[in-house]
Amino acid sequence: MKYTNVENIEPGQYLGRTIFSSNGAILLSEGVQLTVYMINTLKRIGVTMLYIKDPYLEDVIIEDVLSEETKRNVMQQMGNTFESIRSGKDFNTRTVSISIDQLLDDVMKNKDVLVQLSDIRTKDNEMYVHATNVCMMSVMIGINLNLSPVQLKELAIGALFHDIGKIELLTDDQSKDIKLHHTWRGFEVIKNKREYSLLIAHVAFQHHETMDGQGLPRKLTSDQIHLYAKIVAVANMYDNLLFDPADGKRMLPHEACEHMMALGSAKLDHEVLIQFLKTISIYPTGTSVRLSTKEIGVVVGQHRGLPARPIIRIVKQESEGNEITIKEMDLAKLTTVFIDQILS
Repeated sequence: MKYTNVENIEPGQYLGRTIFSSNGAILLSEGVQLTVYMINTLKRIGVTMLYIKDPYLEDVIIEDVLSEETKRNVMQQMGNTFESIRSGKDFNTRTVSISIDQLLDDVMKNKDVLVQLSDIRTKDNEMYVHATNVCMMSVMIGINLNLSPVQLKELAIGALFHDIGKIELLTDDQSKDIKLHHTWRGFEVIKNKREYSLLIAHVAFQHHETMDGQGLPRKLTSDQIHLYAKIVAVANMYDNLLFDPADGKRMLPHEACEHMMALGSAKLDHEVLIQFLKTISIYPTGTSVRLSTKEIGVVVGQHRGLPARPIIRIVKQESEGNEITIKEMDLAKLTTVFIDQILS
């Protein structure tokens, strides 16, 4: 499969990955042949990147930390939970707990898989995909930090609901009131659930605080911020830099990692950031790249300890005739070859 911009998709190509709605329902199934109408509809609903099947990449497996079933169940539970809150009803913590347990099981089984955030997002599902990704990444960081099973579950619930305060939209005047900031509102929602530890509520409350005391909503300093919130702050920032940056300029994974490292201990907890960087695929499988040799290829494999040195497959048509040559370059072994550019 190849991960590519929707603007580059042509009618007749086959979808490489299923697209889900906000409630976990299937919008388009993997393997469907895309038509002009489908492509235009995908653009209209906010899809920017897609996985497309490629005959020269059929053997390439995109490893995911979470199964599609788990993602679908978590998103469905989030949809039910948020709808209950919008309508003023109590939400079911037991069904949320079951989904969280499923997510934790997946992460524990696949904890050595490098994270690549390549789920297909629409305007409808982006809030749920974001929360699911932040939850998954937070748990992986927590595992690296040797948190206990109880702590991991608390962290996972807090991470999944870190933006729960955004459910209710505010007017411009209301948004100026710091006491109505989504962190405050999220804290109020979660703290009233007797089934949840107050630490879970503080994830929503503190995930926009920064180590230098310049964050929101209370300008807490490093020693005042709970570890769960520090973890979620890192995962939340990474996903936002890739898909919902404040300045509108989306970053590629390697750019986001460099940006976060540049912030250093001023904004993010240093040890949490170090453990996070161990889990990320800087050049996700399926991504097209240009090498320093001027050759163009697709990332087809990863090295856990060397995320910046993936395996590249180059498919080339010879100038004379229709002969196709295929070769792979393992950048972990070819130390003088580098990735020059990511191609959409």
